[in-house]
Amino acid sequence: MSAQIPQRRTRTAREIAESLHISQRTVRAAMAEPRDEFLARAAQRREAVMALRREGKKYREISDELGLPMGTVKTIIHHAKAKQAS
Repeated sequence: MSAQIPQRRTRTAREIAESLHISQRTVRAAMAEPRDEFLARAAQRREAVMALRREGKKYREISDELGLPMGTVKTIIHHAKAKQAS
């Protein structure tokens, strides 16, 4: 059940840990998406948001087009502006 094979889990990390007699932390680490893949996906999302913003699209349009919550779009743009200002 790794992130490489996305599927909905039917049991919680706690239930799996108890059944295998291991810690919840171990279960979560085993199921987690590899860090470098997560960071690459996050960078692609940031680039997509900023490209659409440079095209003059509004937050709601970006949100709808990328399927992201509007708060996420606002946060990405805010962080990009703050990074650019420093």
